[in-house]
Amino acid sequence: MQNVSFKNIEDFLEFIPEDELKMVELLRKIIGDCIPNITEKLSYNVPYYKLNKNICFIWPSSVMWGKKKTYKGVRFGFTNGYLLSDEISFLDKGDRKQVYWKDFENLNEIDVVLLKSYIFGAVEIDKQLSKNKNGIQRKTGR
Repeated sequence: MQNVSFKNIEDFLEFIPEDELKMVELLRKIIGDCIPNITEKLSYNVPYYKLNKNICFIWPSSVMWGKKKTYKGVRFGFTNGYLLSDEISFLDKGDRKQVYWKDFENLNEIDVVLLKSYIFGAVEIDKQLSKNKNGIQRKTGR
């Protein structure tokens, strides 16, 4: 189903084309600045970031799911994006019910301050989900 298989983050970073790599490096730095104790792990051949549960991921378009690229640049996704407050419709939802994302085609499109606010919101959701013994939280009227 995927065009590649990486053994570790270093293999992943070596594979990414230069234009995507610059965005991936910036996004990794933003995550590290927001959540210094985050765990970075490859899943589906891309980096996922976890505290209690998966919080977000970085998915360059060069790591395809299927046989063709479906977007350009780098996708930054939130695994529980449906729980995030998104009054300005910053995140794309597509036909997904849970995972929401933002695609970036170049470095200039990455609004660091805005993205950090969403990451901090996702961390709060992760904390709440870890307190909920069922691990399930329904979206309230936000």
